[in-house]
Amino acid sequence: MHGLHRDEQLQRRLLIRRTGRHQPGHRPLLRSEPGQTRSGTPTGPPDAPLLVLGPSLGTTTRIWQAQRARLGEDFRVLRYDLPGHGGSPTGALRDPSPGATTVDDLADAVLALVDDVTGGEEPSAFRCAGISLGGAVGARLALRHPRRVAALALVCSSARFGAEGPWRERAELVRREGMAPLRETSPGRWFADPATARTPVGRALLDDLAAVDPAGYAACCDALAGYDVRAELPAVQAPTLVIGGTHDLATPLGHARELAGLVPGAVLRTVGCGHLAVEAPDAVERALASFLAGGQAVARRMSMLP
Repeated sequence: MHGLHRDEQLQRRLLIRRTGRHQPGHRPLLRSEPGQTRSGTPTGPPDAPLLVLGPSLGTTTRIWQAQRARLGEDFRVLRYDLPGHGGSPTGALRDPSPGATTVDDLADAVLALVDDVTGGEEPSAFRCAGISLGGAVGARLALRHPRRVAALALVCSSARFGAEGPWRERAELVRREGMAPLRETSPGRWFADPATARTPVGRALLDDLAAVDPAGYAACCDALAGYDVRAELPAVQAPTLVIGGTHDLATPLGHARELAGLVPGAVLRTVGCGHLAVEAPDAVERALASFLAGGQAVARRMSMLP
């Protein structure tokens, strides 16, 4: 994790495996899904490839609930919460003060989590899919650790999530007023039809949003404010799937097309959904399952590269 030397990271992982808990004063930045063991054991066949699923800003592991069972037939599925979201503590951030958090900080935390759940002695490759900010985290992992990311899926994500100013303003708003203002405005950004907010799925997602720690949410806004990988994406080596929502108002289809155009060999699929893709879970599941299954041979070839 950022700020820890390599030997300190190793000592921490060994302590976790011996005791089943994290060292006092060093809580994990990201938490695995509810129902997993303390060490974050993924669900699914123990000998299957690892698939890491990242959430969008303001959501929790719940965002992948509809796809978990099907994907868990062929993969060990590891979902995680962003800092301040679900069960992940904001206080474990390297520095949650305004303007300090970057997407690289989040990516470092995901990699530390993966190393914890896989043992960490010998780095292993994994597949990575993420919605919006979760996709940005995956992209940074693919760029900074190309041998670790065997396949990458970017769902309703972007190479740059707009200008910096509005994200800084939103961070300031939630630090000042809490999450209540966002619960009122998020349905219009999140869903293809704002009426989705009144469905059981929509209400659950909005309840999760309301429960987010404002400091953690604001830190993630800061990370998005400084995120721009347009110049770097041509260096991505992992096979990549880009899924764009035809009704996505937060990252319209132009963002998906830009991603697919910048990542070499990327495949673009469009789905009739809004930003969180909850309106078409089956279509997202089919696209991911088909892509990830087809990427197995490619991933094996990548592992043989010098």
